Amino acid sequence: MSEKFDVTALGELLMDMTENGVTAQGNTLFEANPGGAPCNVLAMLQKLGRRTAFIGKVGDDMFGRALRQVVSEAGIDVSGLKADPYARTTLAFVKTLPGGDRDFSFYRNPGADMALRADELPMELVESSRVFHFGTLSMTHEGVREATKKAVAAAKSAGALISFDPNLRPPLWESLEAAREQIAWGLDHADLVKIADNELEFMTGKTDFDAGAAELTAKFPGIRLLNVTAGPDGSYAYYNGRRVHVPGVKLGGVIETTGAGDTFCACAINFALDRGVDKLTDGDLASMLRFANAAAYLVTTKKGAIRSMPERDEVEKIIARAFN
Repeated sequence: MSEKFDVTALGELLMDMTENGVTAQGNTLFEANPGGAPCNVLAMLQKLGRRTAFIGKVGDDMFGRALRQVVSEAGIDVSGLKADPYARTTLAFVKTLPGGDRDFSFYRNPGADMALRADELPMELVESSRVFHFGTLSMTHEGVREATKKAVAAAKSAGALISFDPNLRPPLWESLEAAREQIAWGLDHADLVKIADNELEFMTGKTDFDAGAAELTAKFPGIRLLNVTAGPDGSYAYYNGRRVHVPGVKLGGVIETTGAGDTFCACAINFALDRGVDKLTDGDLASMLRFANAAAYLVTTKKGAIRSMPERDEVEKIIARAFN
């Protein structure tokens, strides 16, 4: 492969079936929004001008074919996306709660994303990226977990920065203890981490962000930059014993929060590609958080994720309104 990808991600690609009103008879309408956290991240990185690739599996069905087309149209390389002839594409039915938060019901046992095997990995693709990104939905079951861990090890050996987002979805795990064990594995192998406030509490038992972050960075010293997202309260960057906080964007118009964390994660990865993760100042970190918060806010003003990612100039306009 002649040119490195900026970011390769492995994991789930699915349809978010999002509530979108009711019929005249009172039946709920669902909108099929292409999603899946790793591809959401890549879609935002494409908007920022990065060269990206996805590794995963969908069903050989109408949803899988639609997803392949959407991802390809977003500019993401799909040479590592396989179609399974037996398992169906995973669906996530999304109920929007007051304030924009969500409740998920997954149709995934089995789902095609779970069927990716280690011997199916495109190793040349894994080893040709500056950053390798993954989450834990590809670690819930043995076969795809083996593939994920093999890919992470190969990418790290090839010199890639490893980016990790726990993306905890309790209904998909046999037990919360199993989830905690695999999240710990991810944290132990990551350079860049984006973790939500509820996930930080899940892993440390602490509601104080500073205390929780201190525990994580002490237990997993390989983490070079830890970002904690806290919804409308903004986000925090923990770096070399320092902490920077930037408040969230509160300009109204929030519809739902699907993809907000993934958008934030993409912006943090983009920052690391631009600036590296050495000798960062508090000003650097604050600039990263402002951009990521603004981009995440914009996604919450639309339904879905992959097709809702903002352009750079849209983000910069929000920064000017919210922070200047």
